[in-house]
Amino acid sequence: MPAVDCHAHAFNLARQGWGSDRGFDISPGELGTAEQFLHLLSLHGFTHGVLINPLGGYGANNTYMLEAIAAAKGRLKGVALLPDGTPEAEIRRMVEGGIVGIRFNLDFPTSPPLHGEAGQRSLARAREVGWMVQVHYHHNDSIVAAIPILRAAGCPVLIDHSGRPDLAMGLDQPGFQALLEFGRSSDAIIKLSGLFRLTQEGAPYHDTDPYIASLIEAFTLDRCIWGSDWPFLRAKHRTDFAPLLDALARMIPDAADREKVLWDNPARIFRLTAD
Repeated sequence: MPAVDCHAHAFNLARQGWGSDRGFDISPGELGTAEQFLHLLSLHGFTHGVLINPLGGYGANNTYMLEAIAAAKGRLKGVALLPDGTPEAEIRRMVEGGIVGIRFNLDFPTSPPLHGEAGQRSLARAREVGWMVQVHYHHNDSIVAAIPILRAAGCPVLIDHSGRPDLAMGLDQPGFQALLEFGRSSDAIIKLSGLFRLTQEGAPYHDTDPYIASLIEAFTLDRCIWGSDWPFLRAKHRTDFAPLLDALARMIPDAADREKVLWDNPARIFRLTAD
């Protein structure tokens, strides 16, 4: 069946150098090209992928991602960063080039902001072109102040990396509970990714199971997608593709339900076709 890895990053220094506005550096062991990502997908039976601009490495420059999407002939889409003041011609280029959303990194000072007037301008531009709004944060309480903005955004909303709960704080931590309520009371989408960022034990990530189960209950399977986060930037533990897929199969044991998470939902959200 077709399947989508909804979260990966790609870097090719032969095509694009590092950006001066990058949020963090990429180490040599974290480099991976779009061609290598597509090869990895094929090895694991995946047909499509979504590239995310992480702010690290290239900063807010989306050039290589657009080049990679064009070369992939329909297998890739992208989620970009949109600096305030981006020219309309560049936005048109992004839309035509396969960009389907913009990302806000709530805890990175160099990220285009969600809050304030600049954030409102970005959200307005996203509405105009039909982009989704993807939100990432490192501190799980950062979502609390963002939720009212996201409710009023008028765009599809996607939360990255399972909402980044702090496992040491338990299921009742306020930020995670606010995210669960947001899932129950909105049409927001949750990305079941980043287990290697959440775990205190490492693979096979059993300690993350209660959090993923709570997210599936709150958002429902119709609003869950999955991503590997390849090539595993700034990972705390040894990370590989297969253990992450194994954890997904453990949490969603029914094959039809997994098909919904791996294909039906992302195909709808990211405008992908099986052809």
